[in-house]
Amino acid sequence: MSGNQDQDPFEERLTAALHDTGGVFRADRAALVAGGTSRGRRARTRRRAGVLGGVAGVALVGVGGALLLPSDEPGTGRPTAATASPSAPGGPSAAPPVSGGTILKTLESLLPGGSFSERDARGSDDKMGPYAHVVYDDGEGAAAIDIGFDRIEPGSTRTRDLTQCPDKTFVPYDDCATSRLPDGSVLRLLQGYEYPDRRVDTKLWSADLVTADGQHVTVSEWNAPAQKGAATTREDPPLSAQELKALVTADAWRAVVDGVPAASEPSASASPGDGRPPASSGTDISKTLLGLLPEKLNVVGKRGQETEFAYVVVDDGRGASLVQINVQHGMGDVAGQLYATGETLPDGTRLATQQGNGDDRVPGVVMWTVDTMRPGSDGFRVVISAFNNGAMHGEPTRETPALTMEQLREIALSEEWEELR
Repeated sequence: MSGNQDQDPFEERLTAALHDTGGVFRADRAALVAGGTSRGRRARTRRRAGVLGGVAGVALVGVGGALLLPSDEPGTGRPTAATASPSAPGGPSAAPPVSGGTILKTLESLLPGGSFSERDARGSDDKMGPYAHVVYDDGEGAAAIDIGFDRIEPGSTRTRDLTQCPDKTFVPYDDCATSRLPDGSVLRLLQGYEYPDRRVDTKLWSADLVTADGQHVTVSEWNAPAQKGAATTREDPPLSAQELKALVTADAWRAVVDGVPAASEPSASASPGDGRPPASSGTDISKTLLGLLPEKLNVVGKRGQETEFAYVVVDDGRGASLVQINVQHGMGDVAGQLYATGETLPDGTRLATQQGNGDDRVPGVVMWTVDTMRPGSDGFRVVISAFNNGAMHGEPTRETPALTMEQLREIALSEEWEELR
């Protein structure tokens, strides 16, 4: 496959973070995804306040372990094994539901000759979404294979997230390619790893198909009988790129997605918003950050997500250094957690700093952070972090980040950010 980079929806990153912090979430990952989606942005910002350690390399981490989840890079590049439908349980369905047994039987029939030692499945009318799992052995070693289904809005941000390749600044992988099929569907084939830091040899290869009608089919395979906690049994997962493509594009799967209950119409009395200012665009954040960087720094990489987040990779001649920034509204309700050990400036701005380990699985990675919240009811937060490596999970490229704590403080407190408030 040819390289082709971009992409990550919140659902994938949250799933990956939760997956890495404990337990095997095989059948229940869809429920976690669905819960994150339905609770919306406020739940996400609260969730950011207490996750560190195991997810430091999966998501972006601010002071005090605040989880900052950028949405234009796929936190892991992994598809979920079973992505729950955004549809409301019990709503109308455009087609008869397909049972879990039928999905499982179809999956087994479409795989090359081999044996099966473990099976699990849910039907298309299950509130957690349709899904199937097998442990498959073609004679070369047992391997887990999962397939999941949902419906998404064609042309949406999530569609782009699922069909573009990850940003290698955050997600290491061996190969990725996207293509548009004759029927208008978009296909992504990704050969990566179960753990972005590659602390074990488990490989994760996946295929995501999104049709012109918004039918989403995702297949994942590993070179081990389980996603995590199991020794590898073979060098690579069993299905080649072409075999993954043939499996994920099989016509039989369209009926599975069609059988998922349709989304309920939103109530006409539902509040259209919570009064919060529009989220700052990643383009504006990136432009502002670039204008505030010291002149001596050479920018060797950059990107802004659709909203709230941007990053640059800079080099002052002594090695690459990742600098990431989040600009957020409505964070006042977690101010007590974020700035409990910080200071309050004369103008009422709250500020906290942190200097410490940037990734507990990569020795020597350093992260320096300055986190600020302006006074006012809008909870306007600007948090910036710099690392002594040029990519998440990468080895240190220098002893300390390219920006000093004083420079980070100056950037975070700049009046230029008021233009985005």
